[in-house]
Amino acid sequence: MSADPCSFSSFARCLTKHLNLFFHVDFARRVIRGKVELTVEALEDRFSSLTLDSRDMKIDSVRANGQAASFSMGAKHSFKGTPLEIKLPFDLSRLYLFLEPIRGQHVIVEVTYETSPSATALQWLAPEQTAGKKQPYLFSQCQAHHCRSMVPCQDSPSIKFTYYAQVSVPKDLVAVMSAIRDGQEVDPKDNERIIYHFRQPVAMPSYLIAIVVGALESRVIGPRSRVWSEKEIVEKAAAEFSETEDMLQTAEQLAGPYVWGQYDILVLPPSFPYGGMENPCLTFATPTLLAGDKSLANVIAHEISHSWTGNLVTNKTWEHFWLNEGHTVYLERMIGRSMESEQFRQFKAMGGWKDLQDSVNTFGANNPVTNLVPSLEEVDPDEAYSSVPYEKGFALLYHLEELMGGPEVFMGFVKSYIQMFAYSSVTTEQWKDYLYTYFKDKVDILNKVDWNAWMFTPGMPPVKPQYDTTLANACIALCQRWIKAKDQDLDGFKESDIKALSSHQVIEFLSLLLQEDALPLTHVKKMQEVYNLDTCMNSEIRFRWLRLCVRSKWEDAVPKALQMATEQGRMKFTRPLFREVYNFEKFHDEAVRVFLGHRGELHSVTAALVAKDLKVGQNQSTGQ
Repeated sequence: MSADPCSFSSFARCLTKHLNLFFHVDFARRVIRGKVELTVEALEDRFSSLTLDSRDMKIDSVRANGQAASFSMGAKHSFKGTPLEIKLPFDLSRLYLFLEPIRGQHVIVEVTYETSPSATALQWLAPEQTAGKKQPYLFSQCQAHHCRSMVPCQDSPSIKFTYYAQVSVPKDLVAVMSAIRDGQEVDPKDNERIIYHFRQPVAMPSYLIAIVVGALESRVIGPRSRVWSEKEIVEKAAAEFSETEDMLQTAEQLAGPYVWGQYDILVLPPSFPYGGMENPCLTFATPTLLAGDKSLANVIAHEISHSWTGNLVTNKTWEHFWLNEGHTVYLERMIGRSMESEQFRQFKAMGGWKDLQDSVNTFGANNPVTNLVPSLEEVDPDEAYSSVPYEKGFALLYHLEELMGGPEVFMGFVKSYIQMFAYSSVTTEQWKDYLYTYFKDKVDILNKVDWNAWMFTPGMPPVKPQYDTTLANACIALCQRWIKAKDQDLDGFKESDIKALSSHQVIEFLSLLLQEDALPLTHVKKMQEVYNLDTCMNSEIRFRWLRLCVRSKWEDAVPKALQMATEQGRMKFTRPLFREVYNFEKFHDEAVRVFLGHRGELHSVTAALVAKDLKVGQNQSTGQ
């Protein structure tokens, strides 16, 4: 098995098959007191030691099949954490049949431990950071390499296991996990607490273990779906995501049966750093999706698609992340095609190309992290995260779709690829070999693809697809009118210009303007006067509008931009808004001051990346 540059654990020598988790969630100390029983299979004879990933945790004891086992902690690495070296009190061997190894012996390794209050997988929220303001809240975000700060494990996407969990929480709170709910009872050790039970019978990688504890309520939104959130927003969320079952059925028609049983959505507090996270059975979603008109539910289509590409077929290491994200964007847009139209898919693809251009500009066109398949040797996957694996990945798949004979033909390949590699983890090479096998009669066409330019060359892809511009034409025309307008032309703009556009098109119109040189301040002020964009609460529109205003040096927009950057913590919005204000010379220090004042409320990953964007030291305090 190839090594994972992001993990210390011993892959060649053993595999985790199952985890049994026991969590005692302690809000006062902001720690989880944990015990994990790992069922481990030996892959070699005389197997007697193993290495697990851990990060910032206190290990109390290790046992193997009930006997004490000795352990030691290796040297701490800046982002990989600390290897936990375990020596078993006995040897295991392989079982053979006719000299062929059929499987290894199993051992149950039990680790008792406690997480650190600063565990990178966990965010602990004080009651005032929640909607209800009365109860604390805990959520986890393990992707990419943070599970090791919550559970000592083989923390690599190349290893899949089933899990059971028991979670003890204060009785006023509810726990949910990325698994099927399996009952609850009063904690026999403390009748002020409840133990919730969970089981995940489908093998999955460590980064998909997820937990939330809070004052949660749920509403049924479909035959296999509930929405979970604090009661203050549960009705709004249920309305926003009412099309979930339609999306699930559309995805099943495209990709095959949904194997995870339940598909619930959990809407988190605003500091959640991502748009969504595809935790099995329980998608996590940012409250910034609650636009009131279902227009941002494509994020849900994306997370649903991950049930096949990502969760069922998984990238073997984070270097192959595009296999998760490129295919998921492709599926998400195929769902959009079925539920809306082919023109809608084309329109979304154009928007994605712009996001890719944005990422390439931010990182620099020669930066190796803009490769479709980057090398992550000593690279923190959080720092390499961008829209490249999503949109360069999609562009490659769309290019292949055009070469191979259109969406129906190529979707046949994607479905077959999912069936072929379901329940396993794959590399780009395996994907490409299967592509060549599936299209064996079109190998001559495949050989004309410049694979090296697509996969291992930084910057924009070698081919720009020609997307259908029907839905974009109105956006392009309006954008051009604003760019070309002289001051005397400004009275020609009317509220009706924008009333005729869908919210998707308004987003596109603003994205187009952001690709141009900054508009004169007079123009942006006129745009506010006629379109009144300040009052728009759709997060994707507001985010682009505020960037546009700050870029045109409209000082009134600076406090609004900083407010949006701090009242929610979705990195897609928070990082560019802070960067935009930071780059406005006059407000450079203000950006830093506001960041330092709010750093404690942001998720640790978000805070670290904004600090890097604003060139702020680790220990710099508000007073500086």
